[in-house]
Amino acid sequence: MSALTNVQFIEQNGKPAFAVIPYDEYLKFLLGEDVTIPHEVVGLVVKKGMNLVKAWRTHLGMTQAEVAEKAAISQAALSQMEKSENKLRTATLEKLADAMDLSVEQLRD
Repeated sequence: MSALTNVQFIEQNGKPAFAVIPYDEYLKFLLGEDVTIPHEVVGLVVKKGMNLVKAWRTHLGMTQAEVAEKAAISQAALSQMEKSENKLRTATLEKLADAMDLSVEQLRD
């Protein structure tokens, strides 16, 4: 499960009393969702040699421009990430995961 980055803490008497998390994250905790990758995405990685970022983008029918805009990066940067065999930083994976409505684990090699 991805690290929670948008948690709100509510204090009482100067000490944390409650942690508020997004509802979808709550459901993940509640239901114990496992990380899944569709067969089609795995096929693109294995048969076409795509990395997970490109395979997911292709599977979701998104263009590089769409993902780049949502992730607040340049299309050229995304293109390089899709060609690269380098491990992407967690912060970069978080941006891409948010842009494609995925979890970071679904993009991690």
